[in-house]
Formats: sequence, C-alpha cells, structure tokens
Amino acid sequence: MSHDIKELSRAELEQWCLDNGYTTFRARQILRWLYRHGTTSFADMSDVSVALRERLAAAFSIGRLTCVRTSAAADGTRKYLFGLADGRRIESVLIPAPGRQTLCISSQFGCAMGCQFCATARMRPVRDLTAGEIVGQVWEVQRELDADQQLTNVVFMGMGEPLANYDQVVKAIEVLTAEWGLNFSPRRVTVSTVGLVPQMQRLLDETRVNLTVSLSATTDELRARLMPVNSRYPLGQLLDACRSLPARSRRRLTFAYTMLAGVNDGLTDARRLVKLLHGIPAKVNLIPFNAFPGSDFTSSPRLHIDRFRQLLLDKGVLATIRESRGQDVLAACGQLATQG
Repeated sequence: MSHDIKELSRAELEQWCLDNGYTTFRARQILRWLYRHGTTSFADMSDVSVALRERLAAAFSIGRLTCVRTSAAADGTRKYLFGLADGRRIESVLIPAPGRQTLCISSQFGCAMGCQFCATARMRPVRDLTAGEIVGQVWEVQRELDADQQLTNVVFMGMGEPLANYDQVVKAIEVLTAEWGLNFSPRRVTVSTVGLVPQMQRLLDETRVNLTVSLSATTDELRARLMPVNSRYPLGQLLDACRSLPARSRRRLTFAYTMLAGVNDGLTDARRLVKLLHGIPAKVNLIPFNAFPGSDFTSSPRLHIDRFRQLLLDKGVLATIRESRGQDVLAACGQLATQG
C-alpha cells in the first residue's frame, strides 16, 4: 500500500520534491490542492505538471477515512463514526451553534489515562492516531458541509489524551493552522489534557493554540481516584506548572470540572477550588456528567451546579456551565467509545 501523502509535514514534502528534482514551491501547490481544495486525486491538480502528478501517484495515495455511520441528535449535534485502515473505529462530533460550527476530534483509539467518568477509558487496546488520521476527521467533515456551514472551531476533546500522542498532534495542528493547510486561526483550536505537565509546557512553547486542563477534584485523594494521572502529577505540581505557563494577553487558562453528584459538587469543593486557582488567570468550565453504559456516577442536580458556579463567581473566578449536547446519541462529553 502506498504512503498517505497527508502523513507528510510541509518540510517532509518539500524535501521529497527536492529529492525528485522539483522546487519547494511545488510542495506548496500540492498542499493547497490537498487541504484548501480537498482534492481526492492527484490528477485533479491542474496547475501541477503531468509528470509530477504521475510521480506523486506512483509514490503516494490520498488517504481517506471511511464514514461508517452518522448519528443525528435531536439538538442538531452530529456524531461521525469513522473507520480506520486497520479496522478500528473512532468518533468525532459536530456541534452547531449560532455563528459557530465546532468539531470535536479524537487523537487516539481509546485512552490509557483511566479517568473514571469517561467511557473512552474503557477501550482497549489503545492506539495513537497518526497526524493524517487526526486531520482526516476535519477534512472529511469539512467536505460534507455546505459553504455557509464551514467549520469555525476544532477541539481536541474526543477520544484519547492528545498530549500522550504529542508529536502527531502537533504535526496535525500545523496542518490545521497553516495558511497552506486548513487555515484555522490558532485561537480557534483547543487542546484538552488531563494534566501531562511536561507536554503542556511544550505545547504552549511550540504552538499558539488554546489549552484546557481537566481538573474535576480539589483534593489529591479524590483526584487520584477519579483520574489516575494525579499520582504522577498531583494537584500542587499541576497548578504550579499552570502558574508558570507562558502568559498571553487576552487569554485565560481553562479548567474543565466534571460535576459528579455527591462526589465533587459541594460548596466546600467550590471553596477549595477557589484557593487552588489563586494566582492563575483562570476560567472554570463546569461540565454536567454525561452517563454511559456501566458508569457508576450520576450528574449533579442543576441546582447544585448553579450554586457551585455562583460561589466561584462571587469569589472572582470566571465560571461557565457547558450545556450537554448530543446525549441521545452518546455524543456528549465523556460518552465517546467504539469497538474495533
């Protein structure tokens, strides 16, 4: 099987062009055809010489994800089940809103982080997605949408821990944000992490995307039970790292907090959270727990979530509630899981 050309970075494609007697300008042409025009055939690259098109076709393929199924939720959310070349399947979620079309994409098949409130953590064995498979989710959905429904935002909040697949995720971000690629503003791309401290620093050093840190507990004992990663990077170390991350104008660091009834949703938890976030320009995104088959938790009642949020606001911490979308097709936060 020929190599998927979308697995190449710009630098790698430029080098291939040089090695084959072409200028690096040709690489830029090819990339524009792939990502700006969404071409699926080298023969369609009309401003590329026939000889180069034939050489490309001999060396590479233009890889596609197979859309196995699309599930439409009552609220307009759409979940895509994509098949990979090895038979595994991943899910992506399109979340429409007034003036915005957000695609939630996956970075791994499964996840090794073991968070107890997430269905993806139960999938085995875990496999990293390639940059081509990551970008392919955006590429395929973009091709399907009408011109007036083009994607505006991409969030790495689907299956997997993005920073555990660091190199491929950063390679995908380059394609997503480059002028020759899909041309998303970095401010429209968000990466979510359970708190892999070294990679968090690298990400903000090497890219200009947004970062969301999943917190979901205010004591090490509880967080270690809910999120095993806390044993590697306990709260003190994680939040110290957050304080030292590069400060950027106009930006706050977002913390995701999944609301679990009777577990982490008390006003005492809210007060501890305020203290933990002291000195960090922070926004807290409160996420009602979305149940999935076999889960042991229930979502906090809305009254408890509202009280929790109000205490944060009263103490000067910006806090919002992420309304659940696509629950009826298991497309909401924490519900993504497939078998492959």
